[in-house]
Amino acid sequence: MKIIVYALALIAGMSLSLEAAIGGALGENIGELESTYFIFIIGAMATFLIALFFGKGDVKQITKVPRWQLIGGVLGVIYLAFLIISVNLVGVGTAVTAVIIGQLVMSMIVDHFGWLGTPKARFNVNRLIAGGLLIASLFLIL
Repeated sequence: MKIIVYALALIAGMSLSLEAAIGGALGENIGELESTYFIFIIGAMATFLIALFFGKGDVKQITKVPRWQLIGGVLGVIYLAFLIISVNLVGVGTAVTAVIIGQLVMSMIVDHFGWLGTPKARFNVNRLIAGGLLIASLFLIL
């Protein structure tokens, strides 16, 4: 089962790089913020259709969740807009490498403190080495 989860995460990462390249190209034609907007609109329509036919959740519960759980969309817009801007300035490889480093650093902070209801995973030497190697990879890719 874990191999399936890892494969899905790998596909998500691959999709991120393709989305960055597509968003950068679209951003050069219509503007970075406009590109972000249209990517989210198309994504929302696709997600609606997938949820409509395959979803098993209860959307009515949205009124009962803590409000902080609803900011993911805002963070997604920040992420995608900055990624598209970065791609057009430094290229896909460099931008995505920086994104991955940012994700890893914030993930380690969230894990260490157990923020947002996640299980705690203390910061250790292995995580420090992993972060250092990723930062080194950014310098090597430049």
